[in-house]
Amino acid sequence: MAHCGSDSFRVCPSGYASGVGLNSSIRIIGIDPGLRHTGWGVIESDGHRLGYIASGTVASSAKGELAHRLVELFEGLSEVLVEWEPAEAAVENTFVNKDASATLKLGQARGIALVTPALSGLAVAEYAPNMVKKTVVGAGHAGKEQVLAMIGHLLPKASPKTEDEADALAIAITHAHHRSWKILEAAE
Repeated sequence: MAHCGSDSFRVCPSGYASGVGLNSSIRIIGIDPGLRHTGWGVIESDGHRLGYIASGTVASSAKGELAHRLVELFEGLSEVLVEWEPAEAAVENTFVNKDASATLKLGQARGIALVTPALSGLAVAEYAPNMVKKTVVGAGHAGKEQVLAMIGHLLPKASPKTEDEADALAIAITHAHHRSWKILEAAE
């Protein structure tokens, strides 16, 4: 299946981009799922160098019916994928909190964050919040301000306006650093 507007760019059965070596340039989208605001961040990675491409949030109507809010997230993420043409995607795992209803709704938003890039033929990696923090900051229990400071260091052109946007960029950075292991696992 051709992807990203190029006949020479193909998606492997594993979902990881073929023809893209570990040191070749690849566009990655990170997604931080949320029912009210889903953050997204697109970066370019070519081995050890990272470049900021774009970031933002997709919002759903706070008072709309759940099904319609999920459609809004799906349509918004679909537009982002078409506009920025990433080759791979990464989504943050959901954490469980004390409010079971909120956790369930977040899980449904996360389902949209997983299925939208998958429907576009992208491989979708998943990362725990502690893994994202450890990769970006060096400590699994780092605070939001530490993550934001490291994003500023790693992606100087990025200026995320929301925590959701910053988290999405951190997820994309995490995937850039761990994708070689994901490719090796997929090949087995």
